Amino acid sequence: MRVRDAEKYRALRFALIAARKSAGLTQAELAARLGKAQSFVSKYEVGERRLDVIEFVAVAGVLSQDPTHFLREIIERLGPPHSSEDVPS
Repeated sequence: MRVRDAEKYRALRFALIAARKSAGLTQAELAARLGKAQSFVSKYEVGERRLDVIEFVAVAGVLSQDPTHFLREIIERLGPPHSSEDVPS
């Protein structure tokens, strides 16, 4: 993973953590609502694993977040997703 990609994913992770805390949920409570083990939440929050799009939508839903709005906010903070440095050569 390129450094810029790591920065973008870190921003997503931190936003997910902030949303979970804002919802007043622990990792264990969020995991239970998702039907997953607490380690599922822990691993994506620390960057040990990534969420796929289906998992992201599920997490956003449990956190009462509109997934498109959630991503739009992250993109606005990081800049356009298709800048020249983001396109593989």
